[in-house]
Amino acid sequence: MTTRYIAIDWGSTNLRAWHFQDGVCLESRHSEAGVTRLNGRSPEAVLAEVTEGWSSDTTPVVMAGMVGSNAGWKIAPYLPCPTSLDGIGEQLTQVKERVWIIPGLCVSSDDNHNVMRGEETQLLGASELAPAALYVMPGTHCKWVEADEHQIRDFRTVMTGELHHLLLRHSLVGAGLPEQTASDDAFDAGLTRGLASPEILPQLFEVRAAHVLGALAREQVSEFLSGLLIGGEVATMNARFAGSQAITLVASPSLSARYQRAFRAIGRAVNTLDGDTAFQAGIRRIAHAVAN
Repeated sequence: MTTRYIAIDWGSTNLRAWHFQDGVCLESRHSEAGVTRLNGRSPEAVLAEVTEGWSSDTTPVVMAGMVGSNAGWKIAPYLPCPTSLDGIGEQLTQVKERVWIIPGLCVSSDDNHNVMRGEETQLLGASELAPAALYVMPGTHCKWVEADEHQIRDFRTVMTGELHHLLLRHSLVGAGLPEQTASDDAFDAGLTRGLASPEILPQLFEVRAAHVLGALAREQVSEFLSGLLIGGEVATMNARFAGSQAITLVASPSLSARYQRAFRAIGRAVNTLDGDTAFQAGIRRIAHAVAN
């Protein structure tokens, strides 16, 4: 029996789609029609456009991400943690015939209020491809997730990527800077500083002062700031999750490389898994169930 399905990763600003048959990706497509960029079009119309020529009335479509938020197509309720990995695929939200949205996850306790959408699908894949006690998922909002082979127990979010963007583009730290260039040395200098002094709030203005005084090259501020923020994040969260032994990084190769350097600097070994690979494995786990 042929197993055909369409996988959709639909975020705020972008949409990615994959067409699978018998476990093989026949074609992938990318669109900038994220849920905040529909420009008056309906989600149904955007889905039809991005999957043109792929779908039929019997082809399942499984979607994850912000498409299930209150800004998306239809709200897919959050599942409270701890939650079983298998339970994620058993509580899909149907938006039309043969089209489903995967639920997000949430934590709500006295000391932790958190939500995720999209990463839960990566976690499903990562739990099969690179199982760990702690998953670190870098991005705009980095997720640190405690799990075992059966369930997701808890998670925290660190806004490292967004903070880097805001400081560099919309604050005095980055005002008037020239085009930024890559620099391992500048990144490592920031990383060393962040790991040694993870309370980074008092250090942020120093980034501005350092390039004003000539102690930091003006075209390397982005790299230093990236290292500082990642160092502060890893030092802080490593202390919180000190009991977790096996760690898997789930991200693009470029982001994984930065976090690997941070973990290496504190003597922690990590496995790495490409984020798209994890997502596709996770959504395959769900799609095979709904296709049958």
